[in-house]
Amino acid sequence: MVLQAGNMLKVTFPGAPTLDRAVVIRPDGRVNLPQIGEVKAAGLTPKEMETQLLELYGPLLQTKEVSVSVESSIFPIYVTGAVLRPGKILSDRPLTALEAIMEAGGVDYTKANLKAVRVLRTQGGRTQHYIVNLKRVLQGQSGEQFQLKPADIIYVPERFSLF
Repeated sequence: MVLQAGNMLKVTFPGAPTLDRAVVIRPDGRVNLPQIGEVKAAGLTPKEMETQLLELYGPLLQTKEVSVSVESSIFPIYVTGAVLRPGKILSDRPLTALEAIMEAGGVDYTKANLKAVRVLRTQGGRTQHYIVNLKRVLQGQSGEQFQLKPADIIYVPERFSLF
């Protein structure tokens, strides 16, 4: 398992229980730990983070042991546009774009353009834009679902219509 933003971690030091902490990985992928401050966590496995913490805490520890475990994994997804309940969705499991839209009450079928659903994803300070054709998915023409990542923004545009 790779750690990601939104994961709640339990960091324990068997030889130094005063350092034990429960921390949440922030959207920037970092956690704040006593005596060493900011540490990158997202993108590492728990084992890799343990190794990193042993190096950073090494001089402070009598017993060279640390344990990192994932307690929970809740992350936000944002849904806006032609959906019935736009806003933030908190998920504790991987979601597809269609599942997130259903969590937002589904689409407003009188307005929604399901052929051009946009997903905005910010990684490394850059925003990537994806266009997803959910109409094809709903009609069974495409078996591929778009997997979301923490803090993705889904925008369901309105259809252009002439009155």
